[in-house]
Amino acid sequence: MTSVPATPPIQPRSVPGMRDESAFGELVEAHRRELRVHCYRMVGSYDEAEDLVQETFLRAWKGWDGFAGRSSLRAWLYRIATNACLDALRGRARRVLPQDLAPPSDPTADLPPRTDIPWLQPFPDAAAPVEAEPDAVAVTRETMELAFLAAIQHLPPRQRAVLILRDVLGWSAKEAASAVDATVASTNSALQRARATLREHLPERRLEWARPLRPTGEELAVVRRYVDAVERADLDALAGLLAEDIRAIMPPWPMWFAGRDAVLATLRASWDPAGPHYVGRFRMVPTAANGMPAVAAYLRAPGDDAYKAFALGVLRVEDGRIAEMSAFHDPGLFAAFALPMTFPPADVSTGGPRT
Repeated sequence: MTSVPATPPIQPRSVPGMRDESAFGELVEAHRRELRVHCYRMVGSYDEAEDLVQETFLRAWKGWDGFAGRSSLRAWLYRIATNACLDALRGRARRVLPQDLAPPSDPTADLPPRTDIPWLQPFPDAAAPVEAEPDAVAVTRETMELAFLAAIQHLPPRQRAVLILRDVLGWSAKEAASAVDATVASTNSALQRARATLREHLPERRLEWARPLRPTGEELAVVRRYVDAVERADLDALAGLLAEDIRAIMPPWPMWFAGRDAVLATLRASWDPAGPHYVGRFRMVPTAANGMPAVAAYLRAPGDDAYKAFALGVLRVEDGRIAEMSAFHDPGLFAAFALPMTFPPADVSTGGPRT
């Protein structure tokens, strides 16, 4: 793994006007994006990561006089952020995806949404840092995939912190031990336990699905065909895009579906205008999340005159087919992706997609 690039040590009292909030804000603001990613990995929530970055900056402002410049400013902020996350995670249940809760669902399952469950959230690529080193970009994307994020949620918070500091950020055992206020021996032990647990929860082919730096032309072509099929409610076209062993989820609904036939059966019921479970028509807007292609889905339900924010779908494409569809039904996330909450309607008279 690539180490986090260091910034030169800063002597607090050598920075003119450092007791001025604007000067302090300018100094730490350069680290906001990477700290937001760090907090997101720790807690599995974009919304909470935003709050924790603010908490990190507040703690840094209050503790600035105690920062003696013995480490880089970046390392000092990471230490504060790590401990802010550990405090926030104390006594909390881990964030999950539907497959963490039960076996695959029957296509006829009709369970109500569960808003009492702390669901894992997606992370907008536009909010991630732009890394200068290609290797650092690869590490960031690989360790932002939903499968990795779901797997590390199984780790106790301190083990999670140690694993991220050591194996994601490339810190030494001594640096990681200092960050979590532990001995080097206990930190090394925590890392070994974390790695063993992670292996139990990552897909068997983990090393084969590391992402390239950005979506390939083939992936983008698949997404364009997917958008077209969904907007036209064309199940036959969609069937040709799905992998035979596809997995589909849509938190906060606790069901998940394994296999092309199961996914198509659930969509057939919700796309049939004559059926009792008809949901309406969709507009899709391409975006990107967790290093993967994504789409924002807008739904025009029967009786509505506009498309409204419905879900953010993260797609994993393998060998020209969609292998995973993770649709997060949380309209509040649209603001994080800089997306509007509504779209004008299509041709209301025909119900067809807008061209």
